Amino acid sequence: MTTQTPDGSATVAVVGAGQAGLSAAHHLRRRGFRALREPGGTAASGVDRTVVVLDANPRPGGAWQHRWAPLRMATVNGIHDLPGMPLPPVDADESANSAVPRYFAAYESHEDLPVLRPVRVDAVAPLDDRPDGPLLVTTDHGSWRVRTVVNATGTWNTPVVPDVPGAETFLGEQLHSRGYTAAERFRGRRVAVVGGGVSAVQLLGEISLVTSTVWYTRREPVFLPGGFVHEVDGVDVERRVAADVRAGRPPASIVSYTGLVWTDAARDAARRGVLDRRPMFTRMRPHGVVEADGSDTSVDVVLWATGYRADLDHLAPMRLRGPLGGVPVVGTQVVGEPRVHLIGYGPSQSTVGANRAGRSAARDLDRWLDEHPGPLDR
Repeated sequence: MTTQTPDGSATVAVVGAGQAGLSAAHHLRRRGFRALREPGGTAASGVDRTVVVLDANPRPGGAWQHRWAPLRMATVNGIHDLPGMPLPPVDADESANSAVPRYFAAYESHEDLPVLRPVRVDAVAPLDDRPDGPLLVTTDHGSWRVRTVVNATGTWNTPVVPDVPGAETFLGEQLHSRGYTAAERFRGRRVAVVGGGVSAVQLLGEISLVTSTVWYTRREPVFLPGGFVHEVDGVDVERRVAADVRAGRPPASIVSYTGLVWTDAARDAARRGVLDRRPMFTRMRPHGVVEADGSDTSVDVVLWATGYRADLDHLAPMRLRGPLGGVPVVGTQVVGEPRVHLIGYGPSQSTVGANRAGRSAARDLDRWLDEHPGPLDR
């Protein structure tokens, strides 16, 4: 509980303006929620429902604006139209980190979405002990008093790097794939790529064209013999992820549910022997790593393509996590906390799922507010 005086108030704060956040804002606007565009804005009561979108990024585009430049529109995984405005034709050779942000910026303008940026949300906390009482959203640019929060912060800001013995002694370069820019920077150096997901395979394919690489994974990678059919395979994946999230288990990496797909680039890498995977090394030394069999391998760079976890630390004051370490969620609503909805989390991590989750969260919040009316002003 906090006694801080907020700078503004709104009925709903959407945290994050990637695919999920924009979808939620779109559906809330369609339901008549008025847009607020400044911290001094207020909502007089539950009748005058308002929405503000708080985005930590400096410009539109969500995490796409940070992706490495060589990632082209022809090879990106999972771009999907935002609701109400189809993705316009784009050059297949254009970098995704320019094409997608341009689309998102046009969408924000077209849909009249109230996005404030850059605004980093530091904490969400209850203002009193009432189960339907207001929440305080504290940011680096003031605070907002709100009835409900739609959290759409994704994973980009929370990369995962395994704790490997001896990592602090390694004298070469270590970086997470989040900081990857281009393969050319590694020319002449031997690169160990760690991770069994789509990003690892893509990076191996690119980097191996300019220098020597070694691939390490904890488990044997599983490539699907056929393609991934979303209408069949996607439904099963969403069902399994939803079951984990409903039980309060942290959602695992997407590839652990889907397996890897044989793209043209992956097949080319396999033909060149780049995808000859080794078991995860057991230690790091100043100039290399210790293999699972105890032998030494010299490497100059360790690139951790080891994924991300959900960016939920700002929700810690809400005490949403269950005993299994995850946040139990049914649909998009946190179990036992109807004021908080998580989208782009668990089964809605895909762009298609994010669109559906945005619509579902807007509908359920609108219904909850009907059942729990109350003024926001003091």
